[in-house]
Amino acid sequence: MGSIEHIKSTVQFATIMYKTLETDHLKENVRVVDFRSDTVSKPTERMRLAMYEAEVGDDVMGEDPTVNALEELGAKMLGKEASIFVTSGTMGNLIATMVHCDRRGCEIIVGDKSHMVLWEQSGAAQVAGVQMTTVKNLPDGTWDLDEMLDKIRDDSNVHTAQTSLICLENTHNWCGGRALPLGWVEKLAQIAREVGIPLHLDGARVFNAALSSGVNVAELVKDFSSVSVCLSKGLGAPVGSLLVGDKQFINRARRMRKVLGGGWRQAGIIAAAGIFALEHMVERLAEDHAAAKIIAQAIAVMGSSLVTLDPDQVQSNMLFVSLPTPHVTAADFCQRLYQVTEEEEKYLGSENSCVIKLFKVSSTLVRMVVCCNISADDVQAAIRKLQYVVKEYDSKANV
Repeated sequence: MGSIEHIKSTVQFATIMYKTLETDHLKENVRVVDFRSDTVSKPTERMRLAMYEAEVGDDVMGEDPTVNALEELGAKMLGKEASIFVTSGTMGNLIATMVHCDRRGCEIIVGDKSHMVLWEQSGAAQVAGVQMTTVKNLPDGTWDLDEMLDKIRDDSNVHTAQTSLICLENTHNWCGGRALPLGWVEKLAQIAREVGIPLHLDGARVFNAALSSGVNVAELVKDFSSVSVCLSKGLGAPVGSLLVGDKQFINRARRMRKVLGGGWRQAGIIAAAGIFALEHMVERLAEDHAAAKIIAQAIAVMGSSLVTLDPDQVQSNMLFVSLPTPHVTAADFCQRLYQVTEEEEKYLGSENSCVIKLFKVSSTLVRMVVCCNISADDVQAAIRKLQYVVKEYDSKANV
């Protein structure tokens, strides 16, 4: 067999094996409800059509009209002078860090449960030579402002790094998907102004935060010198984020994007999805918030001591389910929800069979995230499944 044929055969075999492993215990046409993250969202047909029809050019040369239109729209919506289209929120946060911290050896202050600390490979240190100093996140995503003040350092001491940026996250992923309290943000912003340190917002889900807080998104981010906004989560675009700020900041950000290998060419094809997302997918986030609340209440009403959740803590499209006893671990829960037993199918009916995908946070905690591809029927199917499994666990525990 020739080399090309061998490669094709190997790829085909690997694909078949992957699909087999993924679906070997699932019956045909079983509904799959994926709550792992809103990053699994997919473009709608109308969004795909917008991508197909997009006018394009070389964005590095500033000649892609669709990218330019997306950047203008994003800046306007967030009340800033300009924005830049980047590949991801991680890149947006890193670029913001590099622009604000214009020399190696600077320091930024971030929450210890922030995405920038936990999920971005310490890019600030690894790439930019910037130290991250953490303050302890409280359950609502805030932190103690006195603790933050104690950690701010200027250039008066030759032994220390200089604090050059303070970074917040809103909504806060690992603090329950909560929106930061407006009063707390205002107090922090006042301190930042007094000490002359800019604020950056990791606003991957900032539109969710605005909806939860009941304020316009531009009002929500008015105190931040820069904001990164994800288009590929609940808004359904296939890829990309925006980084917004004033014109001088964005001009410098463009240089940083280039050195990181983030220069687009004919990126209008995907920028068109971003425009569609901002114009058509923001208002519908309320549906995701409502669905998350309905699911939370459906779990809570079971009154289980093995699978618990407080619906009052659900503020956006995220809910976190606790498994506080050794009888059921998070791994057990995730595995069970990805199975359809004969007893379950008999009880619920084959037409109601479904599997649920969740994200295991720890041995006692799982996360569920609602996004635009999850229908009302999916929500009801998931509730039936969840309640059945919770009842199953409780029955076994009481034997």
